[in-house]
Amino acid sequence: MASVLSRSAIVAPKSFNRWLIPPAALAIHLCIGQVYAFSVFKIPFMSQFDAGEVEIGWIFSIAILMLGISSAVFGTWVEKAGPRASMVAAGTCWVVGFLVAALGITTGQLWLVYLGYGVIGGIGLGIGYISPVSTLMKWFPDRPGLATGLAIMGFGGGALIASPMSNQLMALYGGGSDPEHLVAGLTPTFLTLGIVYAIVIAAGAFVIRVPHPDWTPKGFDPATAKAKPMQTEGNVSANNAIRTPQFWLLWVVLFLNVTAGIGILENAAPMIQSYFGLTAAAAAGYVGLLSLANMAGRFVWSTTSDYLGRKNNYMLYLGGGVLMYLAVALLGGNSLAIFILATLVIISFYGGGFSTVPAYLKDLFGVFQVGAIHGRLLTAWAAAGVAGPFIVNSVVEAGQAAGKAGPALYTPGMFIMVGALAIGFVANLLIRPVKEKFFEDEEAVEAATTPSGTHND
Repeated sequence: MASVLSRSAIVAPKSFNRWLIPPAALAIHLCIGQVYAFSVFKIPFMSQFDAGEVEIGWIFSIAILMLGISSAVFGTWVEKAGPRASMVAAGTCWVVGFLVAALGITTGQLWLVYLGYGVIGGIGLGIGYISPVSTLMKWFPDRPGLATGLAIMGFGGGALIASPMSNQLMALYGGGSDPEHLVAGLTPTFLTLGIVYAIVIAAGAFVIRVPHPDWTPKGFDPATAKAKPMQTEGNVSANNAIRTPQFWLLWVVLFLNVTAGIGILENAAPMIQSYFGLTAAAAAGYVGLLSLANMAGRFVWSTTSDYLGRKNNYMLYLGGGVLMYLAVALLGGNSLAIFILATLVIISFYGGGFSTVPAYLKDLFGVFQVGAIHGRLLTAWAAAGVAGPFIVNSVVEAGQAAGKAGPALYTPGMFIMVGALAIGFVANLLIRPVKEKFFEDEEAVEAATTPSGTHND
């Protein structure tokens, strides 16, 4: 089994079609992207466990916290083990997390949901998120922004499928679409999702490959490729990368961009219901729209970064996000159209930030250990996964205690996000190219990145 999962066992022949790799990467990201549909479960969970916004919000926050921690801890292992082994490990954790969470729902033990969906599932999220990204960048050295967009698009689009599917499964198993029946359908819904995700992830792991050391895209010559702004000509190890100011400035940028977006995602369904009194089914449809924007932003914005440059794209995400949050805070409560359009743009920038950051890291630090560096950077996502929902949920609960309702519950949180994005904008402006003193010896890099047993077709 170990040999089947190892990196050396999945080296592709030089004639392999690289366009088979994006669907394999999408397989796991579409599954673990279900976490973005968590808000569909929020109200049923609150009823099932007789708990408040913050208490249930911690399920999502723990999952994102563990995503960041596990991607940092296992990032180097993912690079060494290869994408197939890491996808299998991620899928196992993700599916087991659903099964443990289902046990917690059935027995009424919220801590089991924290453990299952949050801790175990969160570990699967972290490993699964980074496992195909560096592989795709190696398959698409001519278009790294496109490559990461293709991979991470699936994570944003996972909720597009999972949101309506989860709502329909709860209604099907519970015997109706009212809150009481949705609660009754929670356990079989979690079991069904776990089985489906196990099958899809296994199929993706079967197809995934790493490129042959002598392979290059047709017509692509690295020596003549035009360098992008901020692009280094050397390679920086993961250990050295965290010693650079560029890494930590980008950490701040990602943390603040994610904090701003995740507050909406985690509260999407109850927020639009509070603003405009929509039904649970309509709110689930809105969550699906956000997922579509998240998915589209991950592909479109990361692809444009191949032409505009990563730094310029982040100026757009952060500066544009400030304007959109102001629109929601000042005008969104009076117009469903403005609310939806502004939040869709915010989430597209949120998704674009995620899919652009691996290519940004490649530009700054080279491709040598970009997966491991990406894993360490995702600790920013972990921190934001706690900060974003906590800020919004705390503002909402404080507003409820003060007798507020509707948009007034969320407006203070919107202004907090405006400030966060403004600080992130400044941090991005301060990023400069990495100094040569952090570069690795190129002979050592070549020796470390050539898999054993791959010199023959």
